[in-house]
Amino acid sequence: MDNERKEKLHDVYRRHAKMLYLYLLKLTGSPTVAEDLVQETFYKATLSLAFYHDQEVKSWLFKVARHTYLDQWRKRKRWEWVPFIEVLHKGEEMLSPFEQPEDYVISKESEKDLLNLNKQLPETYRTILYLREDEGLSYKELSEALEMNENQVKVTLHRARQRLHQLANKNHRKGVE
Repeated sequence: MDNERKEKLHDVYRRHAKMLYLYLLKLTGSPTVAEDLVQETFYKATLSLAFYHDQEVKSWLFKVARHTYLDQWRKRKRWEWVPFIEVLHKGEEMLSPFEQPEDYVISKESEKDLLNLNKQLPETYRTILYLREDEGLSYKELSEALEMNENQVKVTLHRARQRLHQLANKNHRKGVE
């Protein structure tokens, strides 16, 4: 591999590895599995990467990452693998000395509730919500990453938001009773 190609690959990795890791972590719930999937994603990308403009590379990498995740999920499902999810990582977040303990607990409960709601969504809904809300992908980028046309993206995003809202209402009613 020539030096120019190596440098382009390193640049793509530096710009996109973290966002892919966060996306895969959200899907898997496991830092170790997410790291492995990021490496697998870039391995596949190295084999077939044609250098696009940055935005096209971003959506293409999300598509490769999603397929890598789905392939891994299918393999593990055949073995009836149950992922171990670490809920807390020591030293991951420090409590600010200026933050009120009640506010901290409430924000952690809200994050935990949202994470639990997301786990109840189908993979396509979790993916489209993450890519749109957390990564800020446009409809065009979403259509490339998810292999849908833009109208399908809009409908699926609407349905995902609607389903998340329904789950939140359902869980809220359970908590009130």
